[in-house]
Amino acid sequence: MDIRLDAISHSYGETEVLRDITLDIPSGKIVCLVGPSGCGKSTLLRFAGGLERPTAGRILQLGTPPQNCLNPLTYIFQDFALLPWRSVRGNISLVLEDHGIRGARADAIIADVLARTKLSDFAKALPKQLSGGMKQRVAIARALAVNPAVMLMDEPLSALDSQTRELLMDDLVTLWTRTPFTAVYVTHNLNEAVRLGHRVVVLSRRPGSIREIVEIDKPLSERGYADSELETIQKHLWDLMREEARAADEELIDA
Repeated sequence: MDIRLDAISHSYGETEVLRDITLDIPSGKIVCLVGPSGCGKSTLLRFAGGLERPTAGRILQLGTPPQNCLNPLTYIFQDFALLPWRSVRGNISLVLEDHGIRGARADAIIADVLARTKLSDFAKALPKQLSGGMKQRVAIARALAVNPAVMLMDEPLSALDSQTRELLMDDLVTLWTRTPFTAVYVTHNLNEAVRLGHRVVVLSRRPGSIREIVEIDKPLSERGYADSELETIQKHLWDLMREEARAADEELIDA
């Protein structure tokens, strides 16, 4: 299933946040949204997920969700959003219980996503016993359990230290390489964008509009740490953003 953002504009009162955003999210690809602070990246993600409606424009879902899809659109947040009194397995089973899936069918789904996210040995652990990286793996496993058409990822690695972030990026690449998924990925981190994105969308400062869409054809499995080709793309992205990022930072300080 593809998603099309068609001429999206939005204002909060007199504050214009987004202006005339038209963007396709193709099936089986990761599309990263980057831009200065306050440019409307997370707002655009909420529109894509149906949590809010834009002032103008349409969100179109094109095609059909994958077989056995329980939630066409599923969020992964930076704060993990795990229930502290439930085990790893219990947090994952929660989304299945909501669809009335229990017993052997639930066990099979949970075992599969635990294996895919390298969590099989931690099924009985509570969130307080896990590192930040492990908690985010649980959040990813929970999202995978509903076999979504599109994952909406709002800065999922921003709360993690740099080493853990590198490990989670490797994990996401492995997951996508084994079973390609569709994702809209919001991030401030340009390294994440070039490591994970098939398409990187650069938004201008508020009101956010598309400055440039950068396509990265190199296979995810061939993108590595200190990759000169990716470093060149990352520099180009920063050149596009630098002055507006500085202006946005000064605006936030003044506020």
